Amino acid sequence: MLDLGRTFLQSVERSPREVAIVDGALRLSYYQWARRIGAAQRGLAAAGLVRGDHLLVVLQNRWEMATLHWACQFAGIVMTPLNWRAKPEEIDYCLADAEAKAIVWEQVADAAVAASSAASRALLIGVGDVHGATLRFEDWMAAEAEPMPRAEANDWSLMLYTSGTTGKPKGVPRRHRAERIAALAHVAQNRYGVGECTLGVMPLYHTMGVRSLLSLALIDGRFVCIPRFDATRALEAIRDEEVTHLYLVPTLYHDLLSHPSFASTDTRSVRKLGFAGAPMHDALLKRLQTVFEPELFVNHYGSSEIYTFSINQRAAEKPGSAGRAGLNTRLRVVRLDQRDPECATAPMEEGQIIAELRSDEAFEGYHKRADADAKSLHRGWYFTGDTGYVDGDGDLFVTGRVDDMIISGGENISPVDIESVLSLHPAVDEVAVAGLQDERWGQKVVAFVKARVPVDAQALDAHCRDSDLVNFKRPRDYVFVREIPKSPVGKVLRRKLQSGEYEPEDTTLPAVPPA
Repeated sequence: MLDLGRTFLQSVERSPREVAIVDGALRLSYYQWARRIGAAQRGLAAAGLVRGDHLLVVLQNRWEMATLHWACQFAGIVMTPLNWRAKPEEIDYCLADAEAKAIVWEQVADAAVAASSAASRALLIGVGDVHGATLRFEDWMAAEAEPMPRAEANDWSLMLYTSGTTGKPKGVPRRHRAERIAALAHVAQNRYGVGECTLGVMPLYHTMGVRSLLSLALIDGRFVCIPRFDATRALEAIRDEEVTHLYLVPTLYHDLLSHPSFASTDTRSVRKLGFAGAPMHDALLKRLQTVFEPELFVNHYGSSEIYTFSINQRAAEKPGSAGRAGLNTRLRVVRLDQRDPECATAPMEEGQIIAELRSDEAFEGYHKRADADAKSLHRGWYFTGDTGYVDGDGDLFVTGRVDDMIISGGENISPVDIESVLSLHPAVDEVAVAGLQDERWGQKVVAFVKARVPVDAQALDAHCRDSDLVNFKRPRDYVFVREIPKSPVGKVLRRKLQSGEYEPEDTTLPAVPPA
């Protein structure tokens, strides 16, 4: 099997003059980019990094980040990217956990790296205007070189860190073969054609960003860097580069549609839409279908551990459905109280979603975290921590996280169904539902609403009563907020809502009438 370095050379050999990467005014063909990747590979070797070493990288989605990713694939170095917003203690933890020999960073992370005690003991490689760097990436680019494949398909490719919303982040090491097969599946499941163009906006420390980077190289495509998401810049790039497909989290789609310039921007080149990372509520799904009229609209459900769980290539036709198992995956839903993969639920019965670890896209266990393996890996299956059910047609619906399940009056309530109903109210811009402690019910269902126009709790409650939402799932309180707290990749942080870490709207509205 090909490793990823040789995979990149395929595109260089097939399409040397095609534009491979764009970052502002910088435009590099596959041949030109390969020469810079080779220069970075040589620089890493001169710095003393060898096959199997970890390189911690704290960069935004810029061409240097993408270049280092590919240089590591050629060299057999384990790319270990970290959120560029990382705090000093996070850098300390990940440097020690990965036993990384070197750290690469840019100005946006300068203060955090300077305050990291572990960073002071590592080899310091700077990009741009930073302080304290021992080596500089720009110096490596002074003499370009041919990249040389030094890795094999069974070598480690990268290690992603989970978001760590509960406890310390977990390292997810992945091999070249799993990464390559996941990228191939992504191309097939999203029906990408040769020479397509995408926005490189999903962070390259996140599995969605990495998948876009790799899959575009497989099809000799063009990766348009957006260092950090900005709706204005993204819309300009879609227009100027004639982007053919988008692969984003729902939050970024929401921000694109909400931008004042969206209606006047030519987005007709975009023919394929894909989303992942979080459920997409019905209202946003319908708006995207209307404005883009895509030939393909894919709901991709997966994780860093096993890239693809399921695929729904007709997302707008069956809102909320995550479809069926992907090309390389077997899925089941098992009872919530079970760790036995044979204890499958009946159709329409909610349980925990699990995926077989024999998947070609799967990881093999967390990095130095036997406790996490014991929690999530059972009898050859990965227990995702996600809840869901399979309907009568055999399609999967993801309803939330096991930890997000609201238990009210003895009933198990998932937030996603409630959020989808409320998202269809014309006054609602964004909504998140969480369970708050209640003396009588144990937990009560509370909806946190970012309104598009003024609305009160009674109107939203009437909307829920008129829907097919069962009575016990109706929110008992509504909290109007300025923003819904989210992670850097757009996942709703319900724990912040539960702990009061949000900014309320300056309004007082009456409570919801009792049932």
